[in-house]
Amino acid sequence: MRIGFIPLLDMAALVAAEEQGFARREGIHLQLVKDVSWSNIRDRLAFRQFDVAHMLSPMPVASQLGLGSNPYSCFTPFALGRGGNSITLSLHLYREMQEVTGLDGSEDALANARALKAVIERRRQDGRKPLVFAMTYPFSSHNYEFRFWLAAGGIDPNSDVMMTVVPPPMTVDAMTARVIDGFCVNAPWNMIAVEKGVGRIVATKADIWPSAPEKVLGVSPEWAEKNPEILSRLIVALDAAARWCDDPDNHGSLAEMLGDPAYVGASPEMILRLLKGELTVDPNGRMRSMHSYLMFYGQAANFPWISQARWIYSQMIRWGQTDHTDAYLARVEAAYRPDIYRTALVGSAKVIPVADSKVEGVGSNSIVGSAAGDDLAAAMDAFIDGRAFDPNDIQGYVSGFGIRAK
Repeated sequence: MRIGFIPLLDMAALVAAEEQGFARREGIHLQLVKDVSWSNIRDRLAFRQFDVAHMLSPMPVASQLGLGSNPYSCFTPFALGRGGNSITLSLHLYREMQEVTGLDGSEDALANARALKAVIERRRQDGRKPLVFAMTYPFSSHNYEFRFWLAAGGIDPNSDVMMTVVPPPMTVDAMTARVIDGFCVNAPWNMIAVEKGVGRIVATKADIWPSAPEKVLGVSPEWAEKNPEILSRLIVALDAAARWCDDPDNHGSLAEMLGDPAYVGASPEMILRLLKGELTVDPNGRMRSMHSYLMFYGQAANFPWISQARWIYSQMIRWGQTDHTDAYLARVEAAYRPDIYRTALVGSAKVIPVADSKVEGVGSNSIVGSAAGDDLAAAMDAFIDGRAFDPNDIQGYVSGFGIRAK
């Protein structure tokens, strides 16, 4: 089975499934193929060069809606985990924020966003050109999280700054060359920018929305239709691999595997620190410790929630990428397939949610019923702006941002 991936830590379950024998146990051999951009991943899945792929969580939604160039309908039956994203600003921009607002480095993500707003306003008054920020793909968690963070700080991503696309492995070089002033990307590139002395981490995914879906398994519908049993066995293998990746006792071995140039190729020592949630956020050595900075299995991290697909859709509407219609909503729900997930794992000891949707961002531990009759407790789930998302009221949610959903 050929699987395309981008060299990021959140493809860990794919690596572990092959290297630790979980796929082999299910009678599958995974040929992991490194690529450089999400557009390549999209195209190579469409051109049948990949059977399945490491994919951004919004990509199946965009594909079902026919958005972007060369749209190709795909879906996800399995999320590869959550966490790992951070927003990193160039060091010289962050130092300007300190100069203008008196930041001492201990501030939270929202305070950093407001400090950035003050700098943007001063730059506008001085007649300086707008700042340029990069995300990895227009239909990505990075794009929506970056925009969400900026908007929470009072910054309009469409008019106050310029947004562009830079593939993950090129973000640090682009910042070093001063082509961009900041980026949002997954680990390890944020810490690489910090340790090269060119960047400063100002927000993480958990600061913006802890439960935000990150990467998923993107599947070709044609391949899935021809190979339903193999897909089920792949899900079983990935479930076991994700559980293995989440165990701290395995992080040393996982860091060594991911450090291989065939996969991520970063320093195993740095990868291990990231797996432990130990972030260097400033070149001066300031540290931040985050429990479950990267989560591969716990708290139903692999479940493809339709409510999260609907939230992604709400952000596409919010930022003018599509409209709100009942027909589009039906396509959105075809992008995430909890039914396939349940079928593959039925009879296992795994705790599987009964519902397909839940209110997102409730601000406290959310409890979801499981197929085993137990309660599944999720972590603190608040959005940075304090608003919850009711998946049954997308129009009301988007209108709350001052945008009229068409």
